[in-house]
Amino acid sequence: MLNVVLYQPEIPANTGTIGRSCVLTNTRLHLIGPLGFSLDDRMVRRSGMGYWHDIDLVVYEDYADFLGRNPGANPWMFTKHGGACYHEVSYGDGDYLMFGRESVGIDTEVLAAHPERCLRIPMLEREGLSPATTQGPSGDPADPDAVSLNLSNAANIVLFEALRQLGFPGIV
Repeated sequence: MLNVVLYQPEIPANTGTIGRSCVLTNTRLHLIGPLGFSLDDRMVRRSGMGYWHDIDLVVYEDYADFLGRNPGANPWMFTKHGGACYHEVSYGDGDYLMFGRESVGIDTEVLAAHPERCLRIPMLEREGLSPATTQGPSGDPADPDAVSLNLSNAANIVLFEALRQLGFPGIV
């Protein structure tokens, strides 16, 4: 079983959409707090559709709580600062795929602890904006000037690559 880890997610609809994908792929969803919303938020449940009650969900107070409850976890961390691309590594059963906050990603201290585990999704540069060098907008993450993918899109890209590599276990 794969694990999707959302590090301090801020937008309930993204979490709900990712949760739906987790149910449909037999993937465990881990949420590291603090969360930017309540799990009772109607947007989480609406985006998760009728699947929300079926999510294999684990919630953590903070990153230290996550590490303490998952000894030996060494997550792949997805960031615009990653050296290798998400498709250039071999994923294994039980791997953790960690994605950061919509506004600023995963904290730099967390990324710096394991730079070899930092991966990126390649994206085009646009008019001087590069996802590898430009901070995203501080306002609405749905802003058309955004320089990175939506969190739920990024999580699904990586999740399905990992599942492909594993032969889509149990998925028809």
